[in-house]
Amino acid sequence: MCRSVFCPHSEHRRAGPGLQQVFGQVIIIQVGCKNNCVCLQARFSYLHMKYLFFSWLAVFVGSWIVYVEYSSYTELCRGHDCKDSITRSTWEMLILHPGVIKCQMEEAPRYDMGGELEPRKETAFNKPAKGTSVEKFREMILNHLKAKVGDQANLADLSTQVLSIADANKDGHISLPEARSTWALLQLNEFLLALVLQDREHTPKLLGFCGDLYMMEKVPHAPLYGISLPWVVEVWIPAGLRRSMDQWFTPSWPHKAKISIGLLELVEDIFHGTFGSFLMCDVSAAAFGYNDRHDFKVTDARHIVPEAVFQEDIRQQRCDADEDCLYGADCLTTCDLTKHRCTPEVTRPNLAKACDALKDYILRGAPSDVSEELEKQLYACIALKGSAEQTEIEHSLILNNLKTLLWKKISHTKDS
Repeated sequence: MCRSVFCPHSEHRRAGPGLQQVFGQVIIIQVGCKNNCVCLQARFSYLHMKYLFFSWLAVFVGSWIVYVEYSSYTELCRGHDCKDSITRSTWEMLILHPGVIKCQMEEAPRYDMGGELEPRKETAFNKPAKGTSVEKFREMILNHLKAKVGDQANLADLSTQVLSIADANKDGHISLPEARSTWALLQLNEFLLALVLQDREHTPKLLGFCGDLYMMEKVPHAPLYGISLPWVVEVWIPAGLRRSMDQWFTPSWPHKAKISIGLLELVEDIFHGTFGSFLMCDVSAAAFGYNDRHDFKVTDARHIVPEAVFQEDIRQQRCDADEDCLYGADCLTTCDLTKHRCTPEVTRPNLAKACDALKDYILRGAPSDVSEELEKQLYACIALKGSAEQTEIEHSLILNNLKTLLWKKISHTKDS
């Protein structure tokens, strides 16, 4: 007669031939026959389970570290390319000024069919030609700026500012390499915006340039909010919980209020600004940050584009639906189905996109005496439709109300 083999102190009961019993940490397998019986026992002990748990934990932590390290680069090979491009003078500048070197390995953003960025086919270091006078170079700059931001009344001032920056070594002369470096950088939206907003605090200061490399003031706290997770973890986290996790390590609410005011001021500066209007085509936390004084800073301005250029190019784009008229993540126009061409006016102004990005950030931890009114103002802001020009009065009213509400709450504190 067959007998079960089991561990002491484990509850069990007799089973028929061929049945498997599992009791706590004991697995009993009975195979019976008339005269013989083979009883197999497999034990998953506490030590085995502990070993498996810590092995899994080590793999998880290791993959997270590798992911975080890798995610600091868009492509690892580009880091080597950038390093090879840096001259001795640039390294000396790095020693003197802590900052971030911007390495532009692609062509400036273009609004092509589908809204993707085209890879650069050739550099722009062949302009201006050898022998070009300073006045001719000034004319080139002026025409380029006019094409970029429209025919603004004070473009001559901006071109003079560009010429001043072009004299990198401040010797009173613009050499051919300096002129060609400046011309190459003027093709980039991010560099152009840095020039336009140079006197404002929202863009990092331009510290210098060499070739198509340029160095910006370092922003110590970026992105604005959010945490990086390995994709294997990301896919298992519900969207609501993920949004909540993004706000775990943000500053105190008064500091967040000051940072939020900075973003609202940026929206104000690039709407009918000194040198034309710009569109924010990727309003995400990854593109923004702040310094130790909690001053808001733009860290990635590649998708803040001149409105005049955007409108001219997008209206040439063929479409069959509104989705075909999208540039970046946030600049959407409508499709004119009678012509199968995109219309030039965006469906949402910059302010609505900025409020959408700020909603969870500024409402979390908001004081009870302002939270209700703040939420009301934010949702009114998010609901704005059409371009800023079409809703200019409402746009200005909501922008001023939000800034006033936040300033009133922090103006008497040291955080202001």
